[in-house]
Amino acid sequence: MSLWLRVVLAVFATWRVTHLLTSEDGPGDIVYRLRVRLGPSFAGKLMDCFYCLSLWVAAPFVLLVTRELLVGILTWLAISGAACFLERATQTRAELRPPQIEGEEKHALLRSEERDPAKHISG
Repeated sequence: MSLWLRVVLAVFATWRVTHLLTSEDGPGDIVYRLRVRLGPSFAGKLMDCFYCLSLWVAAPFVLLVTRELLVGILTWLAISGAACFLERATQTRAELRPPQIEGEEKHALLRSEERDPAKHISG
């Protein structure tokens, strides 16, 4: 099997498993029940974030591509990144929101949503 085919398989498998664990109920609601059972634990919180979980899911798929340590680390990040790209590409526009951190406050130096860029004249 060619290297590129192994990488593509690893990316799609990572996306599929991660999407199942974070966004679907699974057959017989098994994933939903697992998510409820894990609750607010580390693993439970991990299942709430596609981007976080994709790193963990991608790890074993690296072995499909390479067994070299340095190449493996880069491949691991690339597989997770490509899965994240696929997740963003398959979301509807309404779902595309930046992640919110619990208790997050707006910072005065960051661009606020209320500011109208058309009224701002740079100079």
